[in-house]
Amino acid sequence: MNRNGTAMTTKQQPSILIVEDEHSLNDAYQMILQKSGYTVYTAYDGEEALKVAAQHEPTLILLDLRMPRLDGIGFLKKYQLLKKHPNVRVIVFSNYDMQKEIDEAYGLGADRYILKAWASPKELLQVVENTLASNID
Repeated sequence: MNRNGTAMTTKQQPSILIVEDEHSLNDAYQMILQKSGYTVYTAYDGEEALKVAAQHEPTLILLDLRMPRLDGIGFLKKYQLLKKHPNVRVIVFSNYDMQKEIDEAYGLGADRYILKAWASPKELLQVVENTLASNID
């Protein structure tokens, strides 16, 4: 309650799930996003990501495509079937610029597809912020 006796609402900070099998990249993305005030969860393959997403229900998923056990496309297929929250945004972040994979990722619900090699940390943060902003009703 505030001074006037009315209930105050607090806006919950968006949370981000990073799904990246390269530990150094996962750590770097986590540091960038946490410094910007986001709650960050991590997973190193698609199977682990399904568990983390179910447990924490992130606002946005930053998803690599090429990973062991379950790749990004496999994750999107399974996640789409389990998805309880249709407003979760997905950014595919990969070094592979293959049109077939890009089209498949978009067809499975990805909101953005960006190439790791072309995105600086600042550009990554901007894409995350723009994608989250486009989700505000």
